[in-house]
Amino acid sequence: MSKHIYLASQSPRRRQLLDQLGVKHELLLPGADEDAESLEAVQAGELPESYCARVTAAKLDAALARLAVRGLPPAPILCADTTVAVDDLILGKPADAADAARTLALLGGRTHRVITAVAVADTTRRAAALNVSQVEFAPLSAAQIERYVASGEPFGKAGSYAIQSQAAAWIVKIAGSYSGIMGLPLFETAQVLEKFGFEF
Repeated sequence: MSKHIYLASQSPRRRQLLDQLGVKHELLLPGADEDAESLEAVQAGELPESYCARVTAAKLDAALARLAVRGLPPAPILCADTTVAVDDLILGKPADAADAARTLALLGGRTHRVITAVAVADTTRRAAALNVSQVEFAPLSAAQIERYVASGEPFGKAGSYAIQSQAAAWIVKIAGSYSGIMGLPLFETAQVLEKFGFEF
């Protein structure tokens, strides 16, 4: 069994969740020569669950190539991606404050899906899983949205919010995985890592 994995993600929440599982990890981040953002472009007619799984697989392919180019010692690589969806509408990271406010107004007073895909590969094997959770928001006033956007919290986050932020005050109900909504579903992650010899 490998003593550690590479995490191909800049998310501090994913690092924290791997620590919670007791999985040692090193970061394997894109270099300046890689266009990581282009991997997240939505294809025409793509459904949110399919999009999330495809983006995660593409990130994993890029990370495997990165590992080989850098000549690093072999170890499994973990990638994940989180997508927020209302029906078939994919709500990515907000482009600006107005986009964040629009997204939050759409989420207010209704239930949305938080989809997180996780994929792991080494030189010989590959495994993946998908978690879908439901989150119900209370109705939101324009003032609540304005304050939250002004806090800077929505930026860099799918759906313009983080469950572990002030937005938790708006959450009426969750059905699914809290850790999945944070960005790494621990049950599915453990199941995938067990295929690579990790024990939980």
